[in-house]
Amino acid sequence: MKVNVALTGASGNMGRATLKELAESPVVGQIRILLLPGVKEGRFAAAVTKQYGEKVVVLRGNLSDQTACRALLEGVDYLLHLAAVIPPLSDHKPKLAMECNLIGTRNLIAVLQDKPNVGFVHISSVAVYGHRNYRHPWGRVGDPLLPSVYDVYAQTKMFAERDVMESGLPKWAVLRQTAMLHNRMLSDNMRDGLMFHTVLNVPLEWVTAEDSGYLMRRIVEKDVAGEAEGFWRQCYNIGGGAANRYTGYDTFDEGFRMIGGSAERFIRPKWCSIRNFHGLWFADSDRLNRLFDYQRQSVSDFWQQIAKSHPYFRLARILPPGIIRKLAVERLLKDENAPDRWVRQGLEGKVKAFFGSRENLNCIEGGWERYPVLCKGQIADGDIDYEELRKDDGLRERGLLLPHGFDDTKPLADITAEDLRSAAAWRGGQCLIEGEGTVDLYSPVEWRCAEGHSFRMTPYAVLYGGHWCSVCYRQGVWDFDLLAKRNPYFAAVWYDSHARNENVRYFIQAGRACYTYGG
Repeated sequence: MKVNVALTGASGNMGRATLKELAESPVVGQIRILLLPGVKEGRFAAAVTKQYGEKVVVLRGNLSDQTACRALLEGVDYLLHLAAVIPPLSDHKPKLAMECNLIGTRNLIAVLQDKPNVGFVHISSVAVYGHRNYRHPWGRVGDPLLPSVYDVYAQTKMFAERDVMESGLPKWAVLRQTAMLHNRMLSDNMRDGLMFHTVLNVPLEWVTAEDSGYLMRRIVEKDVAGEAEGFWRQCYNIGGGAANRYTGYDTFDEGFRMIGGSAERFIRPKWCSIRNFHGLWFADSDRLNRLFDYQRQSVSDFWQQIAKSHPYFRLARILPPGIIRKLAVERLLKDENAPDRWVRQGLEGKVKAFFGSRENLNCIEGGWERYPVLCKGQIADGDIDYEELRKDDGLRERGLLLPHGFDDTKPLADITAEDLRSAAAWRGGQCLIEGEGTVDLYSPVEWRCAEGHSFRMTPYAVLYGGHWCSVCYRQGVWDFDLLAKRNPYFAAVWYDSHARNENVRYFIQAGRACYTYGG
């Protein structure tokens, strides 16, 4: 039996890897891809046609056009929705991110309402969780969603995945992609100040684009073979596993080592944000791997592959580190997306969001000798056993998992109305469901948040998706300083990197990063 697959985002890094894997799969007949009109995408279309021939059908159009979405999904058995406008482009063109990430997803959902048998895999992002540090470096689905301030990409991905969970479709899955290693990573990062958003001590779990593409193939193949039981109508984290759990510091360090340098040779601590990034180690990345056995490459494997395929990086070893730092790194400090430029230009909204205050900048002025590095066992309060922190066994017993307000170890079929009420209370609100006994996780019920808003949402989206009040979460507004005061679920992670007396509402107005105090 052969099946037809629609693929969005085929020209992206994960998309290219997925297209290659699908083209090699014996169970995939036709692959339909939708590419934007334009010269760059036209060149990619020509290359795809030459490489894969009639196996790939190239359509031109935009996900924001429902007619184009309908054409894409004609006669398919699966939709792998990878398309997204990601940072730094989403930082510069938030409207474009909205059109692709959110409106595009809604259009696909609308078309799928008439195609209930299509398996819909929606790729979301680790960015929906927001910032983590050593206090709660481990996370899992069901953790609170606290997209970083001014991160339009994370917000659009959060709203889009909620729409998928609430769509009523019978065959969907939401997969939150972690930090991804890809062949264009170094060149992409050397074009924008985005690299300095990376917090040096943030926990990061990586996965390669190749393994991510292989996962997409395995989902299709195992579902066709009837071996994906229990996969659909759930949310998962895509991670690389134990070998791929790093921090921002050692990620930089390993990458720079390839060109004969190190993090401390090429970067100054004051150039990088100290909060408001995203990243965590997944306590549940093994769930997908148990189902589809896709984790093959480590971060070390990736850098060796890059060194082999890009020999000119090795030539950089003969240059003095100061020259490389000046030509490749320091020039990016002038970029409009670089935190150092925000500080110099007095963009106080971003300074506050990414550093807490200007006073905090003084703490990182002294260079590496005064900067605590988590992966060296250093934190601001003293020392920490980093290797013990990284161990993925006994996380619940060691208090390293955030509480969800109910027993999330229970099978889905055993969740009761009392579990819903308990989860809502942990969020400072209420679940207005009546009665006792088990519940249908996919039928919307009434909830009320701590702010008094009433909303309808499926129990699954709340308990296992981490979603909450559809009124409190607003596009272009970040109210977590205020919401965490009455929501213990938010507070459990928000106050790991924010003071309890911060009382700031962040918002974007006319394209500018703004903030105000109080409610």
